[in-house]
Amino acid sequence: MSDIREALMAEGEGGEAFGGKDDDEEEDIDYEVGEEEEEEEEEEEEEEDDVEDGGYTFRFDGGVDPLDFVEGDGTAEGGLQLYERLERLEHEQRKRKALDELRQCDESVKKPRQEDFFGASMDEIMEAMELGSHRRRSGKLKKRGRRTGSRNKLNPEITRMLRDATLHYASGLYDEAIRLLKNVVQLAPNLAETYHTLGFVHNAKGDRKRALNYCMIAALRSTTKDPSLWKLLVTWSIEQGNIRQARWCLSKAITADPKDLTLRFNLAKLYFELGDYQKAAKTYDQIIGICPANVNACKMAAKMHRTYGQIDRAIGILEDYVKVHASEADLGVVDLLAEMLMKNKEHLKALQHIEYAGSVVCSGKDLPSYLTVKAGMCHACLGNLEEAQLHFRDLQVENAGRDGKRITEVADLFFELGHFDYALKYYFMLEVANIHENGNVHLKIAQCYLSSKEHAKATPYFYKALSKMENSVDVRLILCSLLIEEKKEDEAISLLSAPKDLDRNSWGPKPFWLCGIIRMRLAQIYHSKGMLENFVDAILSPVRETLFVETRNQKVRTKKRLTRSVLIERSKLLDDHQDDDVFVGFTPIAHPSDKVRAYRAKKSLKKIEAIKEEKKAAALAAGQTWHSDESEDEKSEALWEPPLPKLLKDEEHYQLILALCKALASLKRYWEALEIINHCLKFVSNTIPVEKEELRSLGAQIAYKTTDPKHGYDCARYMVQQRPYSVAAWNCYYKVVSRLVGKYGKHAKFLNAVRNKYPDCVPPMIINGHQFSMISQHQTAAREYLEAYKAQPDNPLISLCASTSLINLALGFRVQNKNLCMVQGFAFLYNYLRICNNSQEALYNVGRACQHVGLVTLAVSYYKKVLAIHEKDYPMPKLPNEDSMSSNNHNVGYCNLNREAAYNLHLIYKKTGAVDLARQVLKDNCTF
Repeated sequence: MSDIREALMAEGEGGEAFGGKDDDEEEDIDYEVGEEEEEEEEEEEEEEDDVEDGGYTFRFDGGVDPLDFVEGDGTAEGGLQLYERLERLEHEQRKRKALDELRQCDESVKKPRQEDFFGASMDEIMEAMELGSHRRRSGKLKKRGRRTGSRNKLNPEITRMLRDATLHYASGLYDEAIRLLKNVVQLAPNLAETYHTLGFVHNAKGDRKRALNYCMIAALRSTTKDPSLWKLLVTWSIEQGNIRQARWCLSKAITADPKDLTLRFNLAKLYFELGDYQKAAKTYDQIIGICPANVNACKMAAKMHRTYGQIDRAIGILEDYVKVHASEADLGVVDLLAEMLMKNKEHLKALQHIEYAGSVVCSGKDLPSYLTVKAGMCHACLGNLEEAQLHFRDLQVENAGRDGKRITEVADLFFELGHFDYALKYYFMLEVANIHENGNVHLKIAQCYLSSKEHAKATPYFYKALSKMENSVDVRLILCSLLIEEKKEDEAISLLSAPKDLDRNSWGPKPFWLCGIIRMRLAQIYHSKGMLENFVDAILSPVRETLFVETRNQKVRTKKRLTRSVLIERSKLLDDHQDDDVFVGFTPIAHPSDKVRAYRAKKSLKKIEAIKEEKKAAALAAGQTWHSDESEDEKSEALWEPPLPKLLKDEEHYQLILALCKALASLKRYWEALEIINHCLKFVSNTIPVEKEELRSLGAQIAYKTTDPKHGYDCARYMVQQRPYSVAAWNCYYKVVSRLVGKYGKHAKFLNAVRNKYPDCVPPMIINGHQFSMISQHQTAAREYLEAYKAQPDNPLISLCASTSLINLALGFRVQNKNLCMVQGFAFLYNYLRICNNSQEALYNVGRACQHVGLVTLAVSYYKKVLAIHEKDYPMPKLPNEDSMSSNNHNVGYCNLNREAAYNLHLIYKKTGAVDLARQVLKDNCTF
C-alpha cells in the first residue's frame, strides 16, 4: 500500500497530475474566469430602476482616490496617478486570486491531496482515477467563473482592521478609527463597508458633509440594496440643501424597497414643493397602481391633476375610487369630487354623487354639513332655489363663526347667479358676525345694491368698505361715479384728491392719488366744470410721463440673441450650487422645456467664452491690449409700464389729449402744448387715426404764436401735404414760415418737392416769389409770379405781386430799359385794380405804388378815393379743423384802410409844405 502511495506521489510531482491540464488549458481557464467576471459586471450595470432616476456623475472624470474626494477639496495633487496605481494593483490582486482559486479547485478535484489517499482501497483509487478521467474527457469539470463565496472573501488583515475600526468607533476613538479605515481604503478601495463606517464616524464627529459623501459612496458600492441607507441619505441631502441629490436618493430607496409607499409619498411631496405638479401626479398614480384603496393617494393625485390642468383626469380618479368603494367610500373623496364637478359646471352629476353617498355611505344618517351645503349649491345652480334654501337652513348667524367659509361660498354663488336678494341675506350674516374685517363684505353688499340699481343704498356701504380699503383704486372710482350721478362733484373731487393731512408712510409705496386712472378721472371732472388750470395740473404730468415712456419703448430694439446675463440666469437651473460635493450632475427638477432652454444657454455661454478667448489670443498676438467688453452684453433694456397704458389706443384718451392741448393753448402754455402734440404725432401711424387731424391743426395754430415756430413746422407742412391745393392750408403754412429767422433747410426742400410733384400748384410759386422778394432778388421773384400768372391770370394777388416785383426791378440798376419795366409793372397794377373792381384795398395799393415811384399827384388822387370809401369788416379765413373757440380778437374796423391812407396822404402834404392841410387830414381820419 505504501509503495502504491509513493508511486502515485511521484507521478503527481513529476508528470501530469490527477485531472491535471497542460499550460494551454490552464490559460484557457484563466481567460474564461475573466470573461465570466466581465459578464457579471455587465449584468450589474444593466439593472434598471422602477422609478424615474436622474443620473449623476463624478466631479472628476479621470478618477482619483475616493479619500481625496471627501477629505480634501476634490483636487488632491497626484490623485489621478494614485487612483490608476490602485486600479492596477487591484486588478493584479484579482488575477492572482483567481489563479490561486483555480489551482485549489484543480487540486481538490483533479489532484487529490496526499492525505486523501491514506486509508483508501485500491478499488476506490482506481474508481477515482476513472471518474476524473471521464469527467475530464466529458468536460463536466470545466466550470466557468469563480466558485461561490470566493468573490466576497476578504483578506484576514483587512477583516481585522475593519473589526478594530468598528471597536474604536464604538469606543469613541474616532480619529483612530478613521486612520484604520483609510488604510483599508488604500488596500481595498471598492469595499462598501469601509465607506459606510467612515460615514458614521464622521457623523458622530458632527461633520455631516463628509458623512454624506462617504455614505453615498458606500450606497453606490454596495452589492445589496439597503433602503435604510438610502432613506438616511435622503434626510441628510435635504439638510444640506441638495434637493436634486435628495430626489435621486429617494428614487434609489424606492427601487430598493418598492413596496414602501411612504417613500413614494415623500417623493410626490418633494415634487409638489418644487412646483413640478406633473411628476407629482405621476408619482401618486404609481401609488394608486400599487395600492388602489389608498384614499390619500387618490385625493392628492386628483388635486395634482387639477393643479396641472387635467380636470377630467382628476374627476376620473375620484369616480373610479367611489365606484370601487361604493359602500365604504371616504366622504372627503365625495366632497372633493363634488367640488371638481361643480367647477367643471357638472352640477347635476355632483348632486347625484352627493345623494348617492347620503343613501349608501351614510345609510340613513344625516350628511355632513359641508356636503349638505354643496348639495344646496348644486340645486341653486340648477334653478331649484327653494330646494337650495332647505339645504342652507343650518347656515345661521349664530353659526357664522364655524361656517363662515360656507356662508361666504353660498353668498358668492348667489351673487354670480344674479340672485342679489339671496346674496344679501348671507352677506348680512357675515356682517353681523364681523368675520371679515378687511371690508370685503361691505364691498360685496355695495356691489349687490349697485347691481340691483339701488345706488342710494350702495353708497354708504362703499364708504364703509373704503374705510378698511383706503388705497383701493377700484372702490374710489366706482364711488366717484355714484357721486357724479348724484351731482356731488366736489365730494368726488375730494375723494380722488390727496388727503390734506398727508402721511406718505401710511399709504405704501404708491398711494391712490398717484395712480394714472385716478388722475385721469379727476381731470375729467375738472374739465367738465371748466376748471382749466386744475384740469391741466391733474393730467399733464401722467400724460407727459406716458408719452415719454412710449417714446422710449419704441426705441428699445428687440435683440435677436439673448444677453449674457439672461443666459447665465437660465443656465443656473443646471448648477448644483455645491462645488465641494463628491457627486454632481444630478438631473434638475424642472419642466422639460426649461431644461432644454438651460442646456442651450449653457452651450451658448461656452461658445461665447470660446470666442472671447480667441479674440484675446488674437489681440495679444498682435501686441494689442485686450479689454473685455462685457458692458454692452450686460445691457438689457426692458419695456417700461406707462401710467396710462391706453393713452394712444383709445378714443376717450385721444379726446383727453386734445382737450389738454387746447387748455394749454388757452392758458398760453404753448411750449408744453407743442411738446405733447409732437410726441403724439410720432405714434400717428399706429395709434391715432389719420382722419382725425385736430392735433395737427392745433399744432399749426400754436406754431405761429410762439417765438420759435420750428416746433410747429411739421404740423403745418403735414396740412399742406394732405391738401396741396387748399389756400387756407397754404396760408397757415406761410404764416409759420414767414416767422422763421434765417434759412430753414426743411422749407426749401419741401417747396422744391411740391413744385416737382404738383407743377400746376400756384401757392408754392407765390411763396417762392415772396421769399425772393424778401432778399431783393426781384427778377427771380418776377419770374415766379409770371409763372403763377400763366396758371391763374384772374387772381388779383398774383397781379399785385407781379407789379410790385417789376416796379422794384425798374428802380434798380441792373435793368437797361427801366421805363419799359416800369410800364409793365403799372400794367399789372391796373389789371389788379380792374379785377378788384376799384375796391378800397386796390385803390390804396395803387396809391402806395405811385407814392413809391414819386408820382405823388396820382397818389393823392387815389388816397382821396380811399378816404371816400368806408369798408366793413370781414371775418378772417379759418385754418382747416381750426377750433371755433379760438376766435380772432381784432378791433372794430380792422378791414378799413382810411387811417393808413390818411397817414400816407399827410406825409405827402407835409413834404410839399402844406403842413396845415396835413394836420387837418390826420385830425379828420386818425383821431377818435
